[in-house]
Amino acid sequence: MTSRWSEIRRWRRGAALHLRLRDLTGTLVVVTGGGSGIGRSAAQAFSAAGAIVVVADIDLASARETVELVNTPDPNTGGAGAVFGGGAHAYRVDVTDEEQVRRFSRTVRERHGVADVLVNNAGLGMIGSFVDTPQDAFRNIMDVNFWGVVHGCRVFAEQMIERGTGGHIVNVSSAAAFMPQKRIAAYATSKAAVLMLSDCLRAELLENGIGVTAVCPSLVSTNFNRSIEFVETDPETAKARRSRTSAMYRKLGVPPERVANAMVSAVRHNQPIVTVAPEAKARKWISRLAPRAMRVGSRFEID
Repeated sequence: MTSRWSEIRRWRRGAALHLRLRDLTGTLVVVTGGGSGIGRSAAQAFSAAGAIVVVADIDLASARETVELVNTPDPNTGGAGAVFGGGAHAYRVDVTDEEQVRRFSRTVRERHGVADVLVNNAGLGMIGSFVDTPQDAFRNIMDVNFWGVVHGCRVFAEQMIERGTGGHIVNVSSAAAFMPQKRIAAYATSKAAVLMLSDCLRAELLENGIGVTAVCPSLVSTNFNRSIEFVETDPETAKARRSRTSAMYRKLGVPPERVANAMVSAVRHNQPIVTVAPEAKARKWISRLAPRAMRVGSRFEID
């Protein structure tokens, strides 16, 4: 019984440590996949909240574009989005390479300090029949969407724990993690793994004052659709599917700024799971309240 009370006291101390992130002024935020889309909007949103931002992307030129946007003075206010010294900084990182991510984390610590917030956003999409999906393609999706998150969580959590003043990790999952769907087995599996990882880490890191949030958006109006791989034996079919998917994203997608603002709020209030857009919220509740209906719905084509 004594050990249980000791655990509870550690949880309370950890929760108290996290309260400092109610105010993000002067904090250091690292965003992977920050060269475009949700990652770019996240960098801008955290900067607007007063944070110094480190933008990481496999495309260094895109990361630098994001940094330029963050550091450019706002004509409406006369100041830059990054209001607390430091501004934003760009780095090239391949999140699938654990050693490269570890070197990156050491560079960040040496040049900017220990990260207060990590946003694991880098990701890829894939649509296609499971049996037609090459094993290398399935492995690549898992490497980026899941193992990239694992690598980031491990190296930055180590630094946060060592520093002893708490922090927060935001992992970008998806509404696809709540509901099965034909033709997205690889993508949905990777995002479901991120959701479970986030829940497990949230329990484990609580006593260290480190919050963990899984952000689960539905369709988002970004250039993400251009990076989706369509697994089809016929190129014309793949082209047609891409066109229909693009139209669906344009019609139903929410702006990436909405997802980014949800991230900032999740850090400030230490939220475990954040769904963005009505469809994502509906998927979450259907998966809990009507699993049989969910499985029937999964049989229909997504486009």
